[in-house]
Amino acid sequence: MLKDQIAIVTGGSRGIGKEIAVKLAGSGMKLTIVGSSTQVSETAEEIKKMGYANVLPVQADVSKEEDMQAVVKKTLEAYGSIDLLVNNAGLGFFKLTEEVSLEEWKKVFEVNVQGVFLATKAVLPHMKDQKSGTIINISSDVARYTIPNGAAYTATKYAVQGFSGSVAQEVREYGIRVGTINPGMVDTYFAESTQGLPEKEDWLKVGDIANAVVYMASAPKHMIIDEIVIHPFAQQYPIA
Repeated sequence: MLKDQIAIVTGGSRGIGKEIAVKLAGSGMKLTIVGSSTQVSETAEEIKKMGYANVLPVQADVSKEEDMQAVVKKTLEAYGSIDLLVNNAGLGFFKLTEEVSLEEWKKVFEVNVQGVFLATKAVLPHMKDQKSGTIINISSDVARYTIPNGAAYTATKYAVQGFSGSVAQEVREYGIRVGTINPGMVDTYFAESTQGLPEKEDWLKVGDIANAVVYMASAPKHMIIDEIVIHPFAQQYPIA
């Protein structure tokens, strides 16, 4: 289903994004992986050593319009098409609201919301021209309910959820699908944590999220999966 299609994955240097890239490459896709540091090139080489030749690394800031336009241009020059965009890049600050600085507030919105907007805006003209495409936004379970000490992060994920729904309605007539994946607790590097800590043993793994991306992207053309919410069995959470 995905073989020889073209994907862009933001936040692809490590963690969830890296695993998404590996799973998509394993499904036969050609990739552009986007990261904010030179680590993205190291990750691309790692994936190539797994036997997947078509992996293009691009160092870019998702919050800058010129960077995301350049990502799309380089992808089209390399592969000639874009079939899938996975907006995975994200960050979070978890502290009392009065302890969140204005700079932190701006930064989390620039990456989590502005980045999704700019990447989506950059790929849409091409997807509209080809009358097909899939956009998957990696959001969070806190796009459905609120938590203390997470006002900034939660606000961004509510914004991503609203943005995704509106764009989905705008682009249906062009055969473009937009969906969100909302994970609960994932064992990764998020929020300056360390992947593989003993206390995260029962959390979701990065491969769980990557498998959900492959599932959503592989849906037949007559079907759209609007949203996937996925939690570790051990996590207690409010029912929306």
